[in-house]
Amino acid sequence: MLNKIIAIAQEAGRILLDTSQVSVTAKDGVGNFVTDCDVRVQKLIYARLRELCPGASFIGEEDARHDAVPAGACFVVDPIDGTQNFINGYRHSCVSIGLLQDGSPKLGVVYDPYQDDLFYAQRGKGAFWNGHPLRASEKPLSQSVVLFGTSSYDRALTDLTFRLLRAIFDQALDLRSSGSAALDICYVASARCNVFFEYHLEPWDYCAAALILEEAGGRITQIGGQPLDFLQGGSVLAAGPYSYGTVLELAQNLSK
Repeated sequence: MLNKIIAIAQEAGRILLDTSQVSVTAKDGVGNFVTDCDVRVQKLIYARLRELCPGASFIGEEDARHDAVPAGACFVVDPIDGTQNFINGYRHSCVSIGLLQDGSPKLGVVYDPYQDDLFYAQRGKGAFWNGHPLRASEKPLSQSVVLFGTSSYDRALTDLTFRLLRAIFDQALDLRSSGSAALDICYVASARCNVFFEYHLEPWDYCAAALILEEAGGRITQIGGQPLDFLQGGSVLAAGPYSYGTVLELAQNLSK
């Protein structure tokens, strides 16, 4: 099944590469948009996955479902993670397909067609980038480059985000913000960076990438240390094993 899902993600990614003009519609929240390409890619992915796994259910960004994750197989799909980047021609977006089994991630595929970067994992079988095994960085925060998201759709979180960012910056090497949470988490899994956090994301933003990071030996939870919510979404802290605790402590101190 993994190879077939990889092929579906790559087919969807080619649509991103072949699309030169997009129609944009605003959604709820500041700077929250959907394009006709998002919708087209999601329809393609759903159709292919239904052929592959009849009877599976779906949670996708462009149908914005928030009902209970059903028992059995459930695909969690982000057709274009990094839509704002895609709209603006900032070539840093990806296709993300996660598979939950009874609510727990069992398989994840994240594909960046611009770099031809393919990240994937199955529970208990390790994580890989373009066929090469992945291992999260074992550097401490003091030797880390840190990625972050601004939760721009919810400006009530802006001050909290930048307070934590300042606390982290005082102990880290440097900061980056890319606009694609799925790719950021995969970059932590591949040791390109060592920490990622964002105060609000949806399940389709992190479902696939979370498993990839865990299989690469990293840690991923909500910012307060609670398990990820694959139903309603929430905050995300992703890090290598030796920097996770330091960032968690900084975040917890801010909430006191």
